[in-house]
Amino acid sequence: MNPSAKHSPLVRKSASFPFQIAVVCWIDLLGYGAMIAEADFNPLHPKASEAMQRLRRFHAIVASHSFRHFPTLVMNEGAVAYRDLSLRSRGPTFDFLMRAWNLFNNIKDDETARGLPGARVVLATGFRMRGRRAGMDATAAHFRSLMRRYQDGEIAAEQAMREAASIRQPFDIIPHLQANFAFSKAYVAESSGTKGGLAGANFFVDLTQSCAR
Repeated sequence: MNPSAKHSPLVRKSASFPFQIAVVCWIDLLGYGAMIAEADFNPLHPKASEAMQRLRRFHAIVASHSFRHFPTLVMNEGAVAYRDLSLRSRGPTFDFLMRAWNLFNNIKDDETARGLPGARVVLATGFRMRGRRAGMDATAAHFRSLMRRYQDGEIAAEQAMREAASIRQPFDIIPHLQANFAFSKAYVAESSGTKGGLAGANFFVDLTQSCAR
């Protein structure tokens, strides 16, 4: 069956809910912590060089697979890809699954070629509550204040440009990953490892039924 084929809608187009159906792919680079421990957690230790090179390759691979509908966030030796699913079409689900699978295989090929442990991937679906990007809101307010002062003649163009270039967010979030139960499910499942039945550098998919297609 063509995954992008049209189906009878499950809900009205105008329907609105306080939550979204989300899919998340959590990736953990296995054995990285042990490599750093062997270097006594010292970045100047000779053994740390291999670990750092491995981490950079991992980040580069994740970045090369990132896409508008497959955004990612890397956190040291972990990475997460995320997307909201559709209540009306299977297309987004199939697209995300294939992109996650391709990313996993790219990492696997790179790690295998170097005799490294690889990565474990868990893909899960679930609800996420809608939220707002507080950090971005604060930055936008700062920028609006800056532009108002410039337009009112309180500061020159040069000063406005310097201030705009120095704007930093002291706090930020990714709304799609906040109160995201798919993310929590994937993270907890992956963390359980062999004890939880998820052994080795493999790709695991949550088969729980949801109202997303």
